[in-house]
This record gives sequence, structure tokens and C-alpha cells, in this order.
Amino acid sequence: MRSIPDLHLSAKKETCMPMYKQIVWEIKNKIEKGHFHFNDKLPSINNLSAGYNLSRDTVEKAYTLLNKEGVVESVKRRGYFVKNANPISKVQIMLLFDQLSDNKRAVYNSIIEELKEVADVYLYVYQADIDTFNKLIIENLHRYHYYMVVPHFRNEERKLVKRALQILPKEKLILLDRKLDYYDNCLGNIYQDFENDVYETLQENISLVNKYKKLTLVFPEGSPFTYPEGILSGFVKLCKANGIKYEVISEINEQFAIVKGEAIITIEDNDLVKAIKQLKLTDFKLGEDFGILSYNDRPLKEVLYEGISVITANFVEMGKEAARMIKEKKGSLTRNSFMLIRRNSF
Repeated sequence: MRSIPDLHLSAKKETCMPMYKQIVWEIKNKIEKGHFHFNDKLPSINNLSAGYNLSRDTVEKAYTLLNKEGVVESVKRRGYFVKNANPISKVQIMLLFDQLSDNKRAVYNSIIEELKEVADVYLYVYQADIDTFNKLIIENLHRYHYYMVVPHFRNEERKLVKRALQILPKEKLILLDRKLDYYDNCLGNIYQDFENDVYETLQENISLVNKYKKLTLVFPEGSPFTYPEGILSGFVKLCKANGIKYEVISEINEQFAIVKGEAIITIEDNDLVKAIKQLKLTDFKLGEDFGILSYNDRPLKEVLYEGISVITANFVEMGKEAARMIKEKKGSLTRNSFMLIRRNSF
């Protein structure tokens, strides 16, 4: 019987993975890689907690879980020993989002639902900050079996994004929501084609669009969360192709006027709310005298003002497709579906 003096844990308290799960993962990983063998003795709870400045309860919780799973065996007054040299571990996935919006929650929940029996998914949010993005990737390198990343950044930051992504193994990386023309070194990419999504979907519903004599797109500027230029170019392309009078503004403010027979497309919820407030000051009927179309669906839009029409990606489908790639260990370049959901407002 060999005695293992140290686990050399790389557990970090600043990650979202609970400390006891980090210990469980590290031990299983070392067993699977052959560093620990059948009947090897693990460090005692006291030694491990003291060596890594962890609470005794945290280490005991990890060992108890390993014992329950049949990976280790507790021998009274002697300690914990490796019982199963081939533990079946769940796949460990790092999910890296730019922000935790309703749409990202839909992707996350879909992935969780599809992989609940085979994987543990740990969510990180970098808040559209490139330094945080880099730090999270570096800190978690080699910790997960797969990395699912939403790379939403401004064009001027694309070299930094590429450099950060290149340190991740190609076979472990799945890109979500955004297609990076300057980076294709990944297992799979499920993306929105923003320009063609907007153009094709509105073109398919041109009879609804033609109800209005003018369209105004509220395309935000200066937001910390960048919106793809493809949304704007797809809108302009649609209007020019159909001879539609149009305007692009950055926000709805006190100078914006609700004009009968016109319609707006909003991206940020703040502008949607402002438009509805201004509409309430008139006697216009929404969906007839004035139209509102919102970008990306959210649960609230289904009930707000008797229903707000939306053009939106299918974020549940995006999560399912990402989960499929994990299950089948086979990636692809996949364009996510996009649609118009018509409600009362348009």
C-alpha cells in the first residue's frame, strides 16, 4: 500500500465552483490519470484542511461525497483509501457569458436540462470586460473538460479575444451566439447571423412591415454591452430593398415623437419602456396606429401592454445544440434559428 503525501490541489476560492466540489474533481482527475491507484491512502482531513487553509467541514464534505459515490472507502481509525481506480466522473463544463440576461439564462437552463445526468456546468460572467475575460480563462485552464464561451466584444478588442481563446484546446472549446470570422479554432460554433437574421426575417414578414409608412431603429451607442453592427446593416438593407422610409437613432429621449402610422424597433428594454410611456400620452392604438417591434424575446414581453411583438433568436435551441455537441463529442458550425413572434404591438 502506497501513501500519498500531497494532492497538490489547484483549488481557487474565487471561482464559482464550491470548494468541496473542487476537491472531489481534483481527486477524481488524479485517479483517472493514474496518479492515484487502488488502495492508495489519501491525506487525512486534518492535514488537507490545514495544508490548503480550508475548513475541516469542507474537506469532510468532499470525502463523504467521494465515499458515497464509491470512489474512496473510509476505514475506521485509519483514514480514506482509493476504492475505485476507474471512477465515472461527470463532464465538467465552464460556461462563460458576457452578461446574465434573460436570453443567456434561457441558454444556461437549456444546457443544464439537456446535460443534467452527464455533466456539471459552472457559470462565469465577465461583464463585457476583456481583462476579466482573460483572467477567468487563464485561472480555469485545464480545470474543465469543455469551455462554452460567448465572445461579445468590440472590434478593436478582437485581437485580445483571439489571443485568450488560443490558449484553450481546440477540441474543448465551443463558441456560442457569435461567429468569429477571425477565429475558427474550436470544436463547434453555434452563432447568430445578425445581418441576415434581421433582413430575412423582416423580408418574410414584409406585409406586416408595410403597414407602416416609416420605420425607426433604436440602436444604442455607448453601452458597455456591445450590439453587433449586423443588426443595423440588416435593418438598412431591408429598408433600402423595399423602398421603406427609415431612421436610426441611438435612444428614445424627450425629443422623440410618437407619430401615427409609424413604427419603431427597440433593442434595449429601457427604450421599449420609454416608447410605451410616450404612447400612453396619446390616443393611438398600439399595433394599428403605431407599431413596436422589439429585439430578442423575454418573458415580460409576452404580457407587457397585451403583448410585444419580437424578432428573436431561439436561445433554448442554442443551448440544446451545445449540449448535443458535448453528448456526441462532435462539433459543427451551426447557424441558430431566428424568427418573428407576432403579438399585439406590430
